[in-house]
Amino acid sequence: MSISLSHDHVGITLTPEDLDATIAWYSRTLGFTVERRFETHGMTFAFLVHGDVRIELMAVASDRRAPAGDILSSMNPARLHHFCLAVADLDAVVTDLRDLGVRLLGGPMTIEEIGQRVAFVSDNLGNIIELAEPGTRA
Repeated sequence: MSISLSHDHVGITLTPEDLDATIAWYSRTLGFTVERRFETHGMTFAFLVHGDVRIELMAVASDRRAPAGDILSSMNPARLHHFCLAVADLDAVVTDLRDLGVRLLGGPMTIEEIGQRVAFVSDNLGNIIELAEPGTRA
């Protein structure tokens, strides 16, 4: 099996109260700009960009806890949430991973607000990996 991968973004969970200050810090300190900000699934998302680097900030109520039984229950504002790998064919990769015994945490699902299909798995240590198929990213 040969899977072609490339980097897409890093996702960081934080409290809703910390979202604006975090956007300001990344903007002021590292020159990031807000690519898109939206609400879905009871959370606020902000995608920050600087060149080819993208960071996804996910503001979620602080009473959410890991461990991850599914992707929505995995939010915890005290740690990095996941990293994302871009894949050319999400369904084929998910099938290959399932064949290898990898359990899906969420998806495949379409996130209309960013024009992408995504799925979530975790590694042997529980680190969450998002797999994202190319989309429109309007």
